[in-house]
Amino acid sequence: MNVHDRPTPGLSLPALVLLALIAAPRVVLHDLGLIQEGTFVNALFVFVPPLVWIAVVLWRRVPDPFRTLLVVGVLYGVVLMLGHQLLWTVAHEGDPPTLGGDLADLSPLVQQVVIRVFAALSGLVTGAVVGAVCGLVAWGVSKALPEPATTR
Repeated sequence: MNVHDRPTPGLSLPALVLLALIAAPRVVLHDLGLIQEGTFVNALFVFVPPLVWIAVVLWRRVPDPFRTLLVVGVLYGVVLMLGHQLLWTVAHEGDPPTLGGDLADLSPLVQQVVIRVFAALSGLVTGAVVGAVCGLVAWGVSKALPEPATTR
């Protein structure tokens, strides 16, 4: 396969990163305790960025909306992972989560490593799933839209 045959995500890398970053404020505001789950403001921070992602790929008529938004979602997952890890102590107010059951006997350091690794993986998976769902929605909507008029 030649480099020129490789499928591209349809937007430039800076555009993909920018789309992922518009969802970053919620991570910070939530971890700092400035917005609470179940509020209207939180809902705006949860739903508006993915809606913007979908609108952008539809507006730009990217060739593969699913792949494009999957990439954005993975980048968002990296933002989630880094944000939660960097704000871990603040978010847990000096009382980090611990393991229970048979794992409660592990040293506090080992428990924190295990919990943080799983939290990091969770952020990556969450981002990828959000991107995939948005990509599916954008793909479906793009199929329903009329073809753009061609210029001569």
